[in-house]
Amino acid sequence: MKKNLQEKTMKHPFKKILGMAATVAGLAIAGQTMAETKVGFVYVGPVGDHGWTYRHDIGRQAVEKEFGDQVKTTFVESVKEGPDAERVVRKMAASGHDLIFTTSFGFMNPTLKVAKKFPKVKFEHATGYKDSRNMSTYNARFYEGRYVVGTAAGHMTKSNVIGYVASFPIPEVVRGINAIARSARAVNPDVTVKVVWVNSWYDPGKEADAAKTLIDQGADVILQHTDSPAPLQVAEQRGVWSVGQASDMSSYAPKTQITAIIDDWNQYYIDRTKAVIDGTWETSNTWGGIKDGLVGLADWNAAVPADVVAAAEKVKQGIIDGSLHPFQGPVINQNGEEVIPAGQVLDDGALSGMNYYVQGVEGSLPK
Repeated sequence: MKKNLQEKTMKHPFKKILGMAATVAGLAIAGQTMAETKVGFVYVGPVGDHGWTYRHDIGRQAVEKEFGDQVKTTFVESVKEGPDAERVVRKMAASGHDLIFTTSFGFMNPTLKVAKKFPKVKFEHATGYKDSRNMSTYNARFYEGRYVVGTAAGHMTKSNVIGYVASFPIPEVVRGINAIARSARAVNPDVTVKVVWVNSWYDPGKEADAAKTLIDQGADVILQHTDSPAPLQVAEQRGVWSVGQASDMSSYAPKTQITAIIDDWNQYYIDRTKAVIDGTWETSNTWGGIKDGLVGLADWNAAVPADVVAAAEKVKQGIIDGSLHPFQGPVINQNGEEVIPAGQVLDDGALSGMNYYVQGVEGSLPK
């Protein structure tokens, strides 16, 4: 019996080896399937800012909900632009992240620098213009939303002064100011836009003071390109109209928020994460707007007249169907010079480098 057993074993030695190999391969495949894709987010403000960073974090949560155990997300909030950003991004890349989103203009160069040192990691930078083999850029055409709400602001102002709380004099912010001025003056040529720069993305104290200054200067509609609800709270207290930034801020100004411009990153973050999971990620440059779902509007305040809502919605539809562009000619700068004639539209290159005020904006653009 002992001999027969030995013979049986010796007759099929490769079956045993093949069986063991198949088991090992199966475990390897299972391990690969179960491996998490690690996705990191670097934020310039706190997740509770109720604006820019808050909406990016809503996008992060959408990724977690979509992919469940396939993905693990992490984030670092309130990261200063500059050397500190580079340190945070490098640490994230070195800790096994497969995909990293950096979500502020000032993170561009630090992200690019780190991307070159970690070629296997995929990077995505919001609002910038530099890319590489493993670094994409993405942005939203916020100026489209501002052009829509500018129509409402132009109808609703009684003082013909619109106040704008601005962060930094970069093209993205300048486009927003100019879009407001152009759309408001299209329905009310007497409108002027006054700007106060706070040189910060998120500083509730400075933002509140800026809103107070603008109201004291006659503004009865307050807009902003900063991230806290402080300007809306001031507007509510002072009884003037306001527009929310990045998210619906009506809980802070239920009586005076006209609407809010909504930043919606959810689907973009889901799609780019899926591309990494599937192995199909490639460098891309995305600049989407209302039509693409990256920019939306909150519900209109019930106190806004129906004809004003209708006028603004008509503008919105024109942007969606392509019959209207916020910067279709003639575009006249603050000095009365024609930037582009009637019948033409500023292209993306000109919009990306916008460094001038249009007619209707008061003051000088900081250098």
